[in-house]
Amino acid sequence: MTILVTGATGQLGRLVIQSLIERGVDPQSIVAGARDVAKAEGLGVRIARLDYTEPASIASALEGVDSVLLISGSEVGQRAAQHAAVIDAAKSAGVAKFVYTSAPKATTSDLVLAPEHKATEEAIAASGLPAVILRNNWYTENYAADAARAAETGVLASGAGDGRVASASRKDFADAAAVVLIEDGHVGRTYELGGDVAWTYEDLAAAIAEISGRDVEYRRLAFDEQLAALQAAGLDEGTAGFVAALDAGIAGGALADTDGTLARLIGRPTTPLVEGLRAAA
Repeated sequence: MTILVTGATGQLGRLVIQSLIERGVDPQSIVAGARDVAKAEGLGVRIARLDYTEPASIASALEGVDSVLLISGSEVGQRAAQHAAVIDAAKSAGVAKFVYTSAPKATTSDLVLAPEHKATEEAIAASGLPAVILRNNWYTENYAADAARAAETGVLASGAGDGRVASASRKDFADAAAVVLIEDGHVGRTYELGGDVAWTYEDLAAAIAEISGRDVEYRRLAFDEQLAALQAAGLDEGTAGFVAALDAGIAGGALADTDGTLARLIGRPTTPLVEGLRAAA
């Protein structure tokens, strides 16, 4: 079985490859798909140039591949089209298993990031590919910059209100991807994946305080307050609005659900918040 991991030089892709090897997959049966192949050197696996915007590169990378992990792209606003190109190529190549990293409740969520994931899931379904959908909650590492800032200022400011986040470490999500890639019985499933504990921003402030050794206050911001603060910090209007909308989604409960599916898939508890933040520091 040959496995293609797209976005292989990204933080998640590298961890998935590591997890596959740890689980006994022959490194020569793993293909690292990367736009910049030089960045894939040192992964210890086969390398193929793969650019989501170049269909010929996708088709070439898929030659001889049985299973694909499509790690969602990072170019917001362009991802649905980029993902569709991979889906079309995988269908033409007759891929036996297609795994996609999506977002929580992608087809029904009001989260600002959800529409591109919804479009991708719909494209996968329409293609008829034998697929597994991994709806990943937030990565704890997403909060490393916030934690560093709060450790310095003593303030964690957000528009997330009392919303909860069922985050887990990238390693946890990478292990889940590796499991469904190499195990039978997952095709046709959609997994909502989150950490074992859904924490509040009060909990996040307490975790940062524990790590930094100083008091950290959680300061709730109204949407307009957060928007103004982000723009004052140097973000352009569009980016500031996007970030504020993400936190508004969190306040509304978009990331709060957790049912233990991730822990069951990986066969261990997910990484606790403090441990994940400390490792990311």
